[in-house]
Amino acid sequence: MKDNVCRIIKINKEALFEFIYENFINQEEELLDLDTKLGISNHFDINWETGEFIFLAHSSEDAEENIIPFPKDIDIKKVMNRLPETTDSVLNSTKKFKELTFDELRSLSNG
Repeated sequence: MKDNVCRIIKINKEALFEFIYENFINQEEELLDLDTKLGISNHFDINWETGEFIFLAHSSEDAEENIIPFPKDIDIKKVMNRLPETTDSVLNSTKKFKELTFDELRSLSNG
């Protein structure tokens, strides 16, 4: 790059959301201690007012290869509002995630 020159990227909220989500997808093995060779489904949301982001991953198939859908009665926004932060940084080396069952998520969602 030449001296006294800046390369700039400016994006809107939608592009920022996409960037955050795609980075979580690219790093989900490390962040969530997963083997993504197995079927994994992802779900996510962001609260622009509070600056919070939630990313969930679960097995997409059971042992008999039946699809495991994410339950429609679980509201991810409500879970995000009621779940405490699971880590202060995704860059630290400690465990970053909390493991909850669909029933536990449903309880948080229905609060």
